[in-house]
Amino acid sequence: MSVVTELASTLILGEFVRRMDDRYRISLPRELVDRLLPEGQVDCVLAKEQDGALSLWSRPAWERHLASGIRVIEVKLNEGRLTGRTEQVQALARLLSSRFREVKLAGRGRLLVPEGFREFLGVKPNGECIVVGAGINIELWQPAAWRNYLKESLGKFNALVNELL
Repeated sequence: MSVVTELASTLILGEFVRRMDDRYRISLPRELVDRLLPEGQVDCVLAKEQDGALSLWSRPAWERHLASGIRVIEVKLNEGRLTGRTEQVQALARLLSSRFREVKLAGRGRLLVPEGFREFLGVKPNGECIVVGAGINIELWQPAAWRNYLKESLGKFNALVNELL
C-alpha cells in the first residue's frame, strides 16, 4: 500500500467548494463528515484557528486537544513558573473562552455557523466557502484566505512531508 493510499484511508482529506446559504448554513461533504464523526453523532466543536478559517472538530478530539494544552498551563501555574505573567495568562484565557463553541450538525451534515464566527470566517450569505479535510478535523475557509494559505504553504510541502515521515 502506498503512503498516499494509507494516509487517505486514515485521515480526513479533500477540498470542496460549497455555498453558505442565506441563514449561514453550509452542507458539509458527506465523505468528510463520515470520517470526522462516528455514525449518528452530531456533537462538534467549531474553533477560530486563523483569520478567514474555522475548524470543525469532533467533540472528543477537541476535548483531548484542549485538555493537553490546559494541563501544561496548570503544571506551570502549580510550579510557580507563571508568577508575574498574569496578563499573559489572562490573554490566553480570553482567547480560550472566545475561540470555540459547541455546535451540532443537522441532517445531511449541515452546519449553522454561529454569530461571532461568521464575521471571523468572512463568507457572506450565498457566498462560496472552501471546505478542506485537514487530517484530524474539517476546515472552512474564506476563498481568498485559502488561496493565500496555499500560496504561502505549497513551497514547503516536500520539507513538511520529509519532516513528518
